[in-house]
Amino acid sequence: MAVTKSGAKRLLVPLLLAVIVYVFWATIFVWPLRLFVVLLHEVSHGLAAVLTGGRIVSIELSPQEGGLCTTAGGWPFVISSAGYLGSALFGALFLVLGVRGKPRMHRTVTALLGAALLALTLVYVRSAFGFVYGLFAGALLLAVARWLPEGASSFVLRLLGVTSLLYAPWDIASDLILRSVPASDASALARMTGIPSIAWAVLWLGASLAIAWRAVRIGVRS
Repeated sequence: MAVTKSGAKRLLVPLLLAVIVYVFWATIFVWPLRLFVVLLHEVSHGLAAVLTGGRIVSIELSPQEGGLCTTAGGWPFVISSAGYLGSALFGALFLVLGVRGKPRMHRTVTALLGAALLALTLVYVRSAFGFVYGLFAGALLLAVARWLPEGASSFVLRLLGVTSLLYAPWDIASDLILRSVPASDASALARMTGIPSIAWAVLWLGASLAIAWRAVRIGVRS
């Protein structure tokens, strides 16, 4: 991997954002971003269901950062595995696009993300809080893309990418390694496979860190 001064400079803002997000992690300022990553987690379950022949029934989101994606059909093993890894992959995609793409493209991606969030909310989100949050977040992304300078869209993509890449390993460690949650994705896989949930948690943690590292490598590559 060839790293240039311009490549390192591209990651300066995301690194500063990572520090700021980490410092204010438990505050109200980062809470909306954490909710967005929870929604990405549930959407990832839904996409896995659709890609394996199933469908999304509904998505729920709570202010306590709880989420639930109810699906029908599909491959349960892939669906259960997709949540944490999917949110990490979304984060990597947003970060790479935010640091390597052109500002005009950033505006387009932000607008598409907002439109997709609005459509997803209207069709699938069934909890009252999740419905309001989805409509507000989707409209906000569209407003950023439509009325703010192109640099604002670049900033939003980097911020969402950094938060997603931080949240995925933190959530895995918090929910699956430091404590045991009976209704977790890892517990579901443990029941399916007989492999302890802690093993799945460690595997997902390693994968999410590898995804984050790969996104950084792509970001600084010449």
